[in-house]
Amino acid sequence: MKAAVKVTTDVKAYMRELGSQARTAARLLARAETAVKNAALAETAAEIERRADALLEANRKDLEAGKAQGFDPAFLDRLELNPARVRLMAEGLRQIAQLTDPIGEITGLAYRPTGIQVGRMRVPLGVIGIIYESRPNVTADAAGLCLKSGNAAILRGGSEAMHSNRAIAACIQAGLLQAGLPAEAVQVVDTTDRAAVGELITMKEFVDVIVPRGGKSLIERVSNEATIPVIKHLHGICHVYIDDKADLNKAVKIAFNAKCQRYAVCNAMETLLVARDIAERILPVLAEMYQEQDVELRGCERTRRLLPEIKAATEEDWQTEYEAPILSIRMVDDLDGAMDHIAKYGSQHTDSIVTEDITRARRFLREVDSSSVMVNASTRFADGFEYGLGAEIGISTDKLHARGPVGLEGLTSQKFVVIGDGHIRT
Repeated sequence: MKAAVKVTTDVKAYMRELGSQARTAARLLARAETAVKNAALAETAAEIERRADALLEANRKDLEAGKAQGFDPAFLDRLELNPARVRLMAEGLRQIAQLTDPIGEITGLAYRPTGIQVGRMRVPLGVIGIIYESRPNVTADAAGLCLKSGNAAILRGGSEAMHSNRAIAACIQAGLLQAGLPAEAVQVVDTTDRAAVGELITMKEFVDVIVPRGGKSLIERVSNEATIPVIKHLHGICHVYIDDKADLNKAVKIAFNAKCQRYAVCNAMETLLVARDIAERILPVLAEMYQEQDVELRGCERTRRLLPEIKAATEEDWQTEYEAPILSIRMVDDLDGAMDHIAKYGSQHTDSIVTEDITRARRFLREVDSSSVMVNASTRFADGFEYGLGAEIGISTDKLHARGPVGLEGLTSQKFVVIGDGHIRT
């Protein structure tokens, strides 16, 4: 193992050294056996559990600094580690270890008329740069997914979580070394200098793909400035549409859970759409439940005739990802009205319909152009863990390469393989 790269005032040189080490480590990871990668994941999970007190102490420093800087409650919730979240980090790594290793899988192998066999082999992307804010659990989740998929990772967390990220990185690198893999396979950028991001997203010779996770400003900056392919989503403006053929009990449970199970997440519902013919039966019930949770409601003109005490929704509300206890509500005529609203204001993240009409459900699945489309389920299920991918590295609303929660397969590519026996082309 090489000595750790020292942070200097020359951020460019520091980042290039990280990149060089990651590129070397990526070649070693690409040929690592599944058992070795799984051993590294298991050792890392055990280290996280052994060092749980140290992780919580490091996180306490970040939380105290965040409170002193006046971060809002939603931000502090994303920043916080607690014993349950530490256990979930370890559990996530063990679940990744249990997943089928995609690397080396050959599919579609078939004979051509010339006698050669042609197929496709799944291979790592190489070096993945991940830029994220606040959530320190991303350090473990991202490292685990990159490791299992044979990729080296350069992780640049936010300055607000620096103590937490360093402590988690120490667990990861200890796990790598115990399994006989290079510690440089996962490196955390150990500087808060914003110039490090600019370097990371333009080091084409060292980094193969960038994954930004954070607020709109971060993702827009990365998307605009990166010279490397980016896997990202900008907004999580998720909708639940309650159809007039919905089961009311299901609708109430889903619409409440989609908003109130957790606010500061990208798959929380931000706009509730309700069919006109069922609105009078369901909106007062839901409004009372939301108000008991101190959720601020903002409605369209027709909604406010039923719920006159709520605020008027503006054009901006339909375009806003609140990540807070605020919900906009619109009454629509029918399924087409709901899909028109989603097409105009949605962010292609996650949208759900509640209905017992299978024909309408099929139309919604086919016509709503989002990375996750659901029938009779809460939008909160749009998550790599819930989809059986293990931890996720992020959500992609792009249409090329990866879409939706990005797990192991989304961190790989395919190359053509040709098998012959002395064949030549004539």
